Amino acid sequence: MTMGAPTEPLTCQQLVELVTDYFEDALSPAERDRFDAHLAVCPGCEYYLEQMRITMRLVHESDGLEEQPEVAALLEAFRDYKRL
Repeated sequence: MTMGAPTEPLTCQQLVELVTDYFEDALSPAERDRFDAHLAVCPGCEYYLEQMRITMRLVHESDGLEEQPEVAALLEAFRDYKRL
């Protein structure tokens, strides 16, 4: 992916492509600065980032949910359901 010169502002598409690296703290300091600068002026990307944070938290909190007896029984019932 070509991102242009490090001093160029990020586009919304570039921010979306970097969001995983952002969450994994894998951005270089220059990329992180560009990422943060874009968020400071783009409410849409700020909202997107918050939605990704919520999604990641919910996925993490749902780990092991299928192993709870009441959830496992419900999932099994849906697996066995057949449409007529």
